[in-house]
Amino acid sequence: MGAAVPADWPSMTDANPCHKHVMMAGRVYRTVSDRCWDVEKRVADMEEMGLRLQAISPMPELLSYWMDPAAADDLLRYINDQMAEMVAHAGGRLVALGALPLQDIDRAIAELRRLKHELGFAGIEIGSNVNGKPIGSPDFGGLFAEVEKLDMAVFVHALRPAGMDRLIGPAQLQQVLAYPTDIGLAAASVITSNLLLRRPGLRIAFSHGGGTLASLLPRLQEGYQVFPVLQESIQEAPVAQARRLYYDALVYDDATLLHLIAKFGATQIMLGTDYPFAFHDHTPVARAASAIANEATRNLVIRDNARRFLGTGERVSP
Repeated sequence: MGAAVPADWPSMTDANPCHKHVMMAGRVYRTVSDRCWDVEKRVADMEEMGLRLQAISPMPELLSYWMDPAAADDLLRYINDQMAEMVAHAGGRLVALGALPLQDIDRAIAELRRLKHELGFAGIEIGSNVNGKPIGSPDFGGLFAEVEKLDMAVFVHALRPAGMDRLIGPAQLQQVLAYPTDIGLAAASVITSNLLLRRPGLRIAFSHGGGTLASLLPRLQEGYQVFPVLQESIQEAPVAQARRLYYDALVYDDATLLHLIAKFGATQIMLGTDYPFAFHDHTPVARAASAIANEATRNLVIRDNARRFLGTGERVSP
């Protein structure tokens, strides 16, 4: 990379013995605990949370789509290597979803292949948009073709969401309100671009229960039925396409979780935690077990769907 460190290169400084400040462009972006990198503490917490296997991925802001492509490539290779070390020390308790420099598709595909063939990652994490470009954009067609070919999973997390200018209140409202909004729009872009029809083998999941998609979907379906132009551009009914996607169960509400299962299908929902950040579900297994009365559905949500998504279990058609 050379001697000059980019001004927007992230770093960490000490906060206290168990926490560090994540610095972005010389400012504190977030304070994180050592659970982000201490595998032994993470595995101990997994025991308390009832988790046998956990997928790890970078803090979304570290995806760094706004950086110079070469610098981002260097940064993300380092982050991916660090995650590989965590997986290696976890005794089979962790799998990794790596990061790619999506501002440069050629570099992204090269790193994707390294993740698969050298590091053995289960898949990748991508942002809900790439510098404002929706993930359903044709510009990412080559990447998703390679992901499907390599049989890797894709997890979509909110990143630098739209609509921040409409929120009034503290910065944390970005996570609380703007994140699920951007996730819903990202999922909608996958549906309206027919991505899963072109790439039927692609396994793609959306954080925070798919955000606003469950509420947007009936309106999108009605529009599809009313407007001929939508029927011409959307090649399969939106409700059917939505049931091809995966979603995490991180919605903090039993009724909402049951609504997602009814809307998207019992085979498409899997546990999510947002661990180890403050806004995470401390009892994901117990919450799902309490909310879901049907034993077969419980097993799907708590265990089997994640195995399918990550490529470690039997495939079941949605």
